[in-house]
Amino acid sequence: MYDQPLSIADEVEAAIAAGSAQKCSETAKRVTALFLLSADGYNQEQIDLFGSVFERLINTIELRAIADVSARIALAELSSQLAPVPQAPVSVMRRLARNDEVSVAGPVLSESARLTNDDLIEIARGKSEKHLLAIAGRWWLQEVVSDALLARRFASVSRRLVNNPGARFSAAGFAMVVAQAISDPELAIATGIRADLPVDLRSRLLRQATDEVRNRLLLRAPPYLFEEIRAAIAVASAGAEREMAKARDFAGAKILVARLKREGGLDEAALLGLARQKKYEETITVVAELSKTGIELVRPLMQSLRSDGILVPCKVAGLGWDTVNAVLDCRFSTGATAPDEVARLKSQFMALTTEEAQRLLRLWAVRNTTSKSSLQ
Repeated sequence: MYDQPLSIADEVEAAIAAGSAQKCSETAKRVTALFLLSADGYNQEQIDLFGSVFERLINTIELRAIADVSARIALAELSSQLAPVPQAPVSVMRRLARNDEVSVAGPVLSESARLTNDDLIEIARGKSEKHLLAIAGRWWLQEVVSDALLARRFASVSRRLVNNPGARFSAAGFAMVVAQAISDPELAIATGIRADLPVDLRSRLLRQATDEVRNRLLLRAPPYLFEEIRAAIAVASAGAEREMAKARDFAGAKILVARLKREGGLDEAALLGLARQKKYEETITVVAELSKTGIELVRPLMQSLRSDGILVPCKVAGLGWDTVNAVLDCRFSTGATAPDEVARLKSQFMALTTEEAQRLLRLWAVRNTTSKSSLQ
């Protein structure tokens, strides 16, 4: 720029005065070429001067970019050229990174070292899924940025982050990923083979995983993680089997329910209290009573690794979501239903009609009776 002050300066002023996006785009290309020619030799004052010129040109181009495709293309080209340059003007990089068009913002979000963690966090909190995907692909991401990306709950962003070896995760960030992985097999596998996944979260992930996911995890596991994952799968499988096969005595629960019924206290409030205390047998017995079905039908639904079935008697019983959620958490002696799974189940429960639930419960009762008869 200092070598050709008059020609470039005059061209910039003429393009801006004309208010032409095309002229500004052409001038921006010339200024960019000049900047890239000696970018590593400029001092900060020179870089700032280039930044001022770029911003003035961008102002005019952006005014036309909404209706002018060529103007958007010009901004995208400028972004692609400047993004990998360590000396690119900071103000220009920040401006391009916040552009609503991901074709413009994407290259800067993916590559530019001029953006700070604060810049990335601000953009992660307010921009589109595509913007977040661009950030998630950066060669290096610190925990605070990963957490901000994960907080938006985009499955595609979580997958790209987990598959990015340069992305670092906090324990809270990994917990969010594990919660999402319940309903996302690909995410579960990618998460399970990360060497930096905390042991307790790997165990939780494997407890929740299907047999198919566990098998695929073993196939994908790197040699240094294979034995750890295999051992964790064995522990998770044994724990689930022990929990579900545990001998249960419903005699005391039946006595309690009979007393509550006599005293007029057999209602949703009583069920909520029992479920929150993880009184397993009592919870099953009250759900069976309120839904006017039998323990032998409700118990297998509570024991199932799938959560959907128990929603049916809960809907027939006319329960509110808080109570249903407590019933779901009561199924196992430790832990709670993961947040993403809770959201999915709540949506399913709200969509389920009482009439449909009653029909399903009658059908299951008939099948249960038929199955018992065939064994006699």
